[in-house]
Amino acid sequence: MTDKKPDILQPVDDSARRLGKTLVRTARFASLATIDPLDGSPSVSRVSLATAMDGSPVFLISRLSGHFANLEADSRCSLLVGEPGKGDPLAHPRMTLIGTAENLSGTPARDQAKSRFLRRNPKAALYADFPDFAFWKFTTTRASLNGGFGRAYAVSASDLACPAAALESLSEIEEGAVAHMNADHADAVGRYALKAGAATAEGWRLATLDPEGLDMTSGDEVVRLWFDAPLMSAQELRPVLVALARKSES
Repeated sequence: MTDKKPDILQPVDDSARRLGKTLVRTARFASLATIDPLDGSPSVSRVSLATAMDGSPVFLISRLSGHFANLEADSRCSLLVGEPGKGDPLAHPRMTLIGTAENLSGTPARDQAKSRFLRRNPKAALYADFPDFAFWKFTTTRASLNGGFGRAYAVSASDLACPAAALESLSEIEEGAVAHMNADHADAVGRYALKAGAATAEGWRLATLDPEGLDMTSGDEVVRLWFDAPLMSAQELRPVLVALARKSES
């Protein structure tokens, strides 16, 4: 009789779901693994990352790259997110997303993907509209989350899903709301960043928002502030932002 292999996976709870979502929402880059059509070999590269409002990863790549051709031949791919940080890189959380990627060229989703991506990666504006570049949206089917030693989880797509009630209405107002906050309420954005764990309130800009929270950037740094509860409509955004600003003052 063979010994049963021990189950090293932990049950997926709200803490694991929040960690997984945070890794995706705050990722500046990812390792992209594609399938080489020549012989089926795995091929890995690095891509800059942002997210669609629903939390799906979005990346911008050139047709001149090998992974562009690989994805055209086979849309199956994986993304590894999670920054190593100081010390042992294996002690830091990371997550492998498994799924497929779709080229957004010629689709209605392309413009919003571009807007959100450039607010997270402003230097990409230099080449984002070059004819050989395209935005791709990743759809997760499952994920493997490692929160550090002894903290492994098999995460489903539903565990990482963003509540859908406010997605459409927030998408319609997001760009204007972000511009307004950065232009007229920079002090509040700084306080949001402090509440999210930033060391200082100086230099932060609101980059993107979604039904579950705010992403802010300062140079190469990214922090995320989660709402107490997901928004159900765009009309709830302003009262929530006002309440967060007041809380952060106290």
